[in-house]
Amino acid sequence: MPKIKIEGGHKLTGTVTVSGAKNSVVALIPAAILCDETVTISNVPNITDVDDLENILVHLNAKINREDGKVEINSSDIVNKEITESLSKKLRASYYFMGALLGKFNKVDMYFPGGCAIGARPINLHLKGFELLGAKITEEDNHFIIEADKLKGNNIYLDFPSVGATINIMLAAVKAKGKTIIDNAAQEPEIVNIATFLNNMGAKIKGAGTSTITITGVKYLHSCFHEVIPDRIEAGTYLIIGALLGHNLKIDNMIPNHLEALIAKLTEAGVGMEIGLDNVIINEVKDYKSIEVKTLVYPGFPTDLQQVMTTFLTQCKGKSTVEETIYENRFQNIKELKKMGAKANIRKDNRKATIKGKTELHSADVIATDLRGGASLLVAALVAEGTSTIDNIAYILRGYDRIVEKLTQVGAKIEII
Repeated sequence: MPKIKIEGGHKLTGTVTVSGAKNSVVALIPAAILCDETVTISNVPNITDVDDLENILVHLNAKINREDGKVEINSSDIVNKEITESLSKKLRASYYFMGALLGKFNKVDMYFPGGCAIGARPINLHLKGFELLGAKITEEDNHFIIEADKLKGNNIYLDFPSVGATINIMLAAVKAKGKTIIDNAAQEPEIVNIATFLNNMGAKIKGAGTSTITITGVKYLHSCFHEVIPDRIEAGTYLIIGALLGHNLKIDNMIPNHLEALIAKLTEAGVGMEIGLDNVIINEVKDYKSIEVKTLVYPGFPTDLQQVMTTFLTQCKGKSTVEETIYENRFQNIKELKKMGAKANIRKDNRKATIKGKTELHSADVIATDLRGGASLLVAALVAEGTSTIDNIAYILRGYDRIVEKLTQVGAKIEII
């Protein structure tokens, strides 16, 4: 199995260009099958999650042309058949085919999705939304058949502002008869990007990016060209790397407004940044002080950056705390970080961690337990003295486009072996 090998302690100088957002593109690709013509999506990251979604499209008989960061999808000959368990479990985002196929054909047949084991990730809110639109759900041994004689708009209140449920309900509702209102909707930038894509095809969606989204059903969706927004989690990861190792390091093609919570916390710790319209420059590494971090739904501190932030806190003087409010199993990386010298303890309920710094991290052989946990270990290895290896790197490659190449270009000693 391949691993990532990293020689730590090298300063990073130059420009890192952020790719398209993983959390956006993994919904845009399933959404494309709602189109009755051909769509083109640009700024598509080269990640394995996109490969796995492409395999599902091929399985459904869609025509795909993927080249130079663009994906062209023609679903005119798509066949609505069972999405097998082997395809569904490859990634969490396979569940977006539930909303897309239900919206297109009034029926979907597939298995429970896969993804990182970072805690309970039920799809009950998705299913509740489908039922309120008129669908009947049959489930046995993680196999779902969701079907409706006719989808009809309704008022849907989400008990929690789930990103996945918000998007899935939008996908199912765009061709439903009448008006659908989603209250307590998630407000992430990726939702705005997906709503814009659907509107570019002729959908009628208002309020994306607020807590109330209104969808008026349409009968036909036409071709369009759409661009994936920059990946705020990738950008945040490189900002944290820059804070630890940057010397005139520029993070380019990002939207700083999407990362206000992270930028505020890095500033509180003492990180100096020059913030532009679409970039951030970190000129030098300083001594940083401890801070408190608490994950929240957008626009709060993103749970997807919590684990990488934990690595940053090992380099802050004093006692820092991290509280995880979204997923109950997102401190798995700390066990691996402790192999590298981190001083951290996790509260019994697995919801809060205390990190003591500043700690001189040393090299070790560690294992990525999930996507963002793997990124946190990669950051630690870049900082640590000596040469480290990271196993289970398939997790990291799921969500970071050409990460080895990008870091090598700015001076890191990193390779896949």
